[in-house]
Amino acid sequence: MTTRLSPRRQQKVLLIAGILMIATTLRVTFTGAAPLLDAIRAEYGLSTAQTGMLTTLPLLAFALISPLAASIARRLGMESSLFAAMVLICLGIAIRSLPSSTLLFVGTAVMGCGIALGNVLLPGMLKRDFAGHVAKLTGAYSLTMGASAALGSALVVPLAQSGAGWHGALLMLMVFPLLALLLWLPHLRRGVPAQISTSSALHSRGIWRSALAWQVTLFLGINSLIYYIIIGWLPSILLAQGFSEAQAGSLHGILQLATAAPGLLVPVFLHRLKDQRGIAALVAVLCAVGSLGLWLLPTHAVLWTVIFGFGSGATMILGLTFIGLRASSAHQAASLSGMAQSVGYLLAACGPPLMGKIHDTSGDWHLPLLACTVLAVMMAMCGAFAGRHREIIAR
Repeated sequence: MTTRLSPRRQQKVLLIAGILMIATTLRVTFTGAAPLLDAIRAEYGLSTAQTGMLTTLPLLAFALISPLAASIARRLGMESSLFAAMVLICLGIAIRSLPSSTLLFVGTAVMGCGIALGNVLLPGMLKRDFAGHVAKLTGAYSLTMGASAALGSALVVPLAQSGAGWHGALLMLMVFPLLALLLWLPHLRRGVPAQISTSSALHSRGIWRSALAWQVTLFLGINSLIYYIIIGWLPSILLAQGFSEAQAGSLHGILQLATAAPGLLVPVFLHRLKDQRGIAALVAVLCAVGSLGLWLLPTHAVLWTVIFGFGSGATMILGLTFIGLRASSAHQAASLSGMAQSVGYLLAACGPPLMGKIHDTSGDWHLPLLACTVLAVMMAMCGAFAGRHREIIAR
């Protein structure tokens, strides 16, 4: 005897599938270009600084668009705003795949705007529709995001070498947002724009005056900062320690897989904890241990990479979960998400070039790794405050 899902249950299952599919687009379309940067630089004759802008430009877009996402959602509705995000990602991928160095940068910026919308609005969607399962679903979409990023990084080089070239390989990444668009279409009917009122506008501005909001913001923001420093410079750090290019590339992939792994484990513990101070401090300390290990005992780089990746991935899941747990409403969650991700990605955009400059001045990676260690300890302190069982009071 088979059991049929009720229409309401079917709608929830489809909504979760749509959210997870959107999650696949939020990292792979960005990080998937990294293995092809040498080919892109060679074809267009770009300098190292110009090539680095392909990584920094989306982060700047994230920082600029994130504070606007909650207002966009109030005007269009969350569903329509997420649909628009997928359209922007598709458009950006198409533009950057065209044979023009100018369009490469334009498309990257457009894509970054779409990713920023998705990054900010998904936690608000979870708060609104799955308030009792925020931790589990945050873990699921973080796992999906990390796994798709690892898959994209593994596939783009073989695709480029198979005859498609790097243009075709980057274009192939559009399959992720296109599938998300198809799965999201049934939900557009629910996307009724929210009433915009003076109180909701004050509600959004008030989030910036909340100490708890800043604790959540810095917990997520510092993690973004050190994650993009390590993921951007890990191959160079390993090469300087005597590893081969192949080994450095493999460890770079392991780092991305390690950041996805906490999506399986962290939610199992989170739903049992009303107070998350201990686990927040612990996973942040793992990032400090990984950074310090890469400096002091580089021969065990595999271990330190896994520890750092697991700690950073777990911190991201906790930070995104805090957005839902500490907010008192879906729109407050979207406002907090915009604040946290704007500050976080602004820090992340500054981190890699600053640490690169420190390396060039000092001649080694000791100071940048020490800086990451100190920042991770500060992140643990922020997590100890952000993990308290309380909600933000709107003022």
